[in-house]
Amino acid sequence: MALSYLCRGALPRLVRPAGARVARYATVQAAKTQVTTLPNGFTVATENDPAVKTATVGVWVNSGSRSETAKDNGSAHFLEHMAFKGTSARSQHDIELLIENMGAHLNAYTSREQTVYYAKAFEKDVPQAVEVLSDILQNSTLSEAAIERERDVILREQEEVEKVMEEVVFDHLHATAFQNSPLGYTILGPRENIMSITKRDLEQYISRNYTADRMVLVGAGGIRHEELVKLAEKHFGALKASEPPVALATRRDPPPRFWGSDLRVRNDDIPQAHIALAVEGVGWTHPSYFAMLTLQSLIGNWDRSLGAPNNVSSRLSQIVSKHGLASSFMSFNTSYHDTGLWGIYLTSENVTQLDDLVHFTLKEWARLSTSVTEAEVERAKQQLKAALLLNLDGTTAVAEDIGRQILTHGKRMEPAEVAAAVDAVDAATVRKVAYERLWDQEVAAVGVGPIQGMPDYMRIRSSMSWMRA
Repeated sequence: MALSYLCRGALPRLVRPAGARVARYATVQAAKTQVTTLPNGFTVATENDPAVKTATVGVWVNSGSRSETAKDNGSAHFLEHMAFKGTSARSQHDIELLIENMGAHLNAYTSREQTVYYAKAFEKDVPQAVEVLSDILQNSTLSEAAIERERDVILREQEEVEKVMEEVVFDHLHATAFQNSPLGYTILGPRENIMSITKRDLEQYISRNYTADRMVLVGAGGIRHEELVKLAEKHFGALKASEPPVALATRRDPPPRFWGSDLRVRNDDIPQAHIALAVEGVGWTHPSYFAMLTLQSLIGNWDRSLGAPNNVSSRLSQIVSKHGLASSFMSFNTSYHDTGLWGIYLTSENVTQLDDLVHFTLKEWARLSTSVTEAEVERAKQQLKAALLLNLDGTTAVAEDIGRQILTHGKRMEPAEVAAAVDAVDAATVRKVAYERLWDQEVAAVGVGPIQGMPDYMRIRSSMSWMRA
């Protein structure tokens, strides 16, 4: 099972002419993606490619660690593990043998807002793959013995995650930026919860969140929409909706507050300093979403081991390389339903110049609101479009894109629409959005490792307003 850490409005209502026969469900067809909503609110979305003889089918659930409470934090991920441990009709061995005999691949992952269960199989085996997904989602036994065994498995997984500094830093960043909110919880949950989560906790989580109106069955590749709709009707048609029903791309919890704050864990045994800086980003459907992506592309990514610092477009990489300030940096734009994090993750062995590293980083952020050029923006847009479209390589990637967008948008933006949205961003828009979202805004800062040279929080915060390029 995979674990995602990083990882878009409601479906349109069709107007029925007077006297027209009432359809059993509504179907909306875009250029390639077809979307159908069953009477119980369960959604089916597909993109057919007749040239492909395999297909990825999966269920995207509009629920993750953000849907938890402090008491049951970790339930979404725990439940993901338990889904493969047996149902009322199949043992764990039966599930594994069935998937192996099909030559298929069955997987799942949990993020902060979504849980996904998917299978990749030959097109002839899609009906059986959908049946298996339906079985593990609706009929898992959640046996006490399996729950007890899985605690140790998840604890070992937690130990492995804690060895990955990037994951540790981003968990800390969420915790400090979204204090007192489920969005600040870790996906795996604290150790005490992993050891105490019960079968009743998991059943209550399922009852709250695994409802028809919060699920999308996605198919990509060698699969026809009408066939998948029939399979959904057969295997998911009896699934109940929420009370009251919740439209896709909506959430029941209030938007979290973004806290200007910092969190530091000094450990001189770690060879590098790890620093993350972030302002509040935007949600998937925000008008500035693509402008924020363009800003991320303008800052860019850099790794010393890859060389060529003078031949890349990122100005920050040239400054960092010239002065030996960092080993690498990665800009990021992490969006959620109603908020996000936009910022940068830096690693450096030059712990005596962390002040300079942060200084030049924030100075480059400030420049984005004043003097970024059309040429820079056009170059960043081309890089962004390439990255977005290259991520759609393969049926699993396409299914992921469809599922995520249906849950967050209520519809799918086709690749051509995405490219057009990026093209619509110009330098004036970039400067305006940078001024609104970066200039003199609250910042969340995290430092882990030998960070004694990292500037204090008030110096970082004041730098957000006085450094104009």
